[in-house]
This record gives sequence, structure tokens and C-alpha cells, in this order.
Amino acid sequence: MKLAILSRSPGCYSTRRLREAAEARGHKVKVLDTLKFSIEVEAGVPNLYYASKPLSHYDAIIPRIGASVTYFGTAVVRQFEQLDVYTPSSANGIANSRDKLRALQILSRHDVGLPHTAFVRRKQDVLPAIERVGGSPVIIKLLEGTQGVGVIMADSVKVAEAIIETLQSTKQNVLIQKFVGESAGKDIRAFVVGDRVVAAMRRTAQGGEFRSNVHRGGMAEAVDLDPAYRETAVRSAQIMGLKVAGVDMLEGADGPQVMEVNSSPGLEGIEGSTKLDVAGAIIDYIEGQVSFPELDVRQRLTVSASYGVTELELGENSELVGQSIEESGLRAMDIVVLTLHRGHTVIPNPKVSRVLEIGDRLLCFGKLESMRNLVPQHRRRKRSTVKVLKTKID
Repeated sequence: MKLAILSRSPGCYSTRRLREAAEARGHKVKVLDTLKFSIEVEAGVPNLYYASKPLSHYDAIIPRIGASVTYFGTAVVRQFEQLDVYTPSSANGIANSRDKLRALQILSRHDVGLPHTAFVRRKQDVLPAIERVGGSPVIIKLLEGTQGVGVIMADSVKVAEAIIETLQSTKQNVLIQKFVGESAGKDIRAFVVGDRVVAAMRRTAQGGEFRSNVHRGGMAEAVDLDPAYRETAVRSAQIMGLKVAGVDMLEGADGPQVMEVNSSPGLEGIEGSTKLDVAGAIIDYIEGQVSFPELDVRQRLTVSASYGVTELELGENSELVGQSIEESGLRAMDIVVLTLHRGHTVIPNPKVSRVLEIGDRLLCFGKLESMRNLVPQHRRRKRSTVKVLKTKID
């Protein structure tokens, strides 16, 4: 396998470990500076150049995109995607996870524990927002801070108000987040590769510091996660479109609370504390994916006129409830059920004999007009009922 690591820091621990792990497995590896790429697009021919020379073929890339080059870096990753080069972290996944508010918005529509968070712009909305998230103390975060930078704890409402006003005066976007007292000064980092957590550590702040990041002097120790934390970490990474991710969670009274999904998680802290070969797990996963990569159904299935991908939610009055997929007549309407979501369970390619129940959500590909007709007239305006990736239904 010919592998490229997109990194501006070839000597940093994470880049070195990924290269060593790949070479130890007999793969050809190059570290390529993200900013040395040139992107060219024309009809039917996406191209990439490196240092002004045509880029040779690669089987896969590992993006290590720094926060300062997010826009250009994700454009480079997107170009590799158009060239059908495998990446464990999609361009959309990197962009979504880098913006803390956008990431929380995406996760919030799923059954994933999150600390109560508010985002406001007007000065008069600050105090009501602090009250809604539970009052002081509160955590104030910059939208694009990393490694604990731009994270402040305010002990009182007055202090919070002053901090937010100061940050907003410098054109900074900030989040107001509930302080999870039972997890004060500590958090969990779960390292997800594919569909499993390959390593996990608990980080604990030191010396009166409330931020537990290793870069801020936090101490890390290996931890064996219970199933709820493992499931939350994997689901969060998958929702964000990341096959390699560091999922940071607080240990709340009601279970895991996801703070952040990191698209370029560092390896030094997790390997040092767990003594596990996390870099090797990443390479092994990529090796398996290169021979049989996943496809982006949004690009592949929605190119035909009048066809698209839709999610149908079955309410109590749905005519499909109580029928099997075969009996429902969906196939006769040119509709194929790709996935069935039932509660927390995801059933891919469900058998035609499976009986449909109230609350089931069917991810379907087929004729948009046929799928529109399955939505009761009085519910068509509810955005939670149908989500069409090709055409918005009002």
C-alpha cells in the first residue's frame, strides 16, 4: 500500500509513529506538507499537484490537518476523495468537528449525551443563556480553540458576562456551556478506529487547573471503559463522518457527556498512558479499507434525476406499520430500504420479512415522488419527518 500522511510537522510524535507503524508493516509512506498541494478542477478531471508537480497515485491518506489550515486542508482532503483515494477522515467530518458549535448541533439530533450549551450574540441574551444552562459556574469556549486554549471557567454570572463581552468585542464567537461538577478537572479521551474504541485514558488536571488536557499539564492514565462510554464514542465519531477520532467525554451523573470529537487526535498521550500500539491499529484499519472502501452515498445515489436518498419515520398512523418490508409494496414503488433504525439499533440491509413498527426510521433510496406520497399531508412540513439529501421537501 502506498500511503501519504498529510502533515506540516513530519518530526512530531504522531506523524513519526504513523510512519513507523506503516513502514513496519511493509507499506510505502510519504509525509506531505498540506500547504504544498495545488488543487485543479475541470469538467470530469479533478487533479492534484504537489510542489507544482503532478501527484503520483496513492492508495490512502491520513489527514493530520492543523486548526490554522482547516479550510485549505479540508479542500485538499476533498480533492483526494474525488480521486477515490481512501481517507479515514472525510473532509466534511474534519470541518464539522473543528467547529465546536457545528459539531454539537450535529450530535444534538441524535441520542448522544451532551453538556447543555448556548450560543448567543446579543449582550442582553447572555444572562438568560447562562440561566438556561444551569447558572454559574459556567464554561466559556472559543468555537475553534484546541488543546484547551480558549476554554475559561467563570465562577460567577458577572465574571462570565464580562468575559463574553470582552471576547465578543474582539469578534470571537463563544459558547456558554454547563459546568459538569461531578467531572470537574477530569475527562475521558476514547480513541476510535473504525467501529471500536482501541484505547482510552482518563485525564486529570493538576495544580488547580480545571482543564485536563495533557498539553496543559494534565495527568493521563489508562482506563477500561464501560459499554455506554464505548458506544457513545463510536457513535459520535460515526455521526461526524470520522473513522479515526479522539472523542472527549465528561463523566456526568447521567452517563457520558460528549465535549468534543477531535479529527486529528494526538498519539503521544494515549500511547504513553495505555502502552498500546494505536498507530498500528490505524494502519491496520486503513489497510483493510483500501481493498474494499466505503462510498459516499450522497454523491453516488443522488445523481439520477428524480431519485434521491430519504429517511422516512413511521408514525402510529402509517399504513406501513405492521407489514413486512415485502408486504409494504415499497419495492413496487421503486423504493429500496437501505437501513432500518429502531431505537438505538441500526439494521443495515434489513430482510424483506422484517415487520415494520411504530417509530422505525427507514433510510431509503428511490423515486422522490413515490417517497413524498408516503408522508401524510399534515406532517410534510415537519423537518424531522423526511430528510432528503438531494431535494428539500417543504
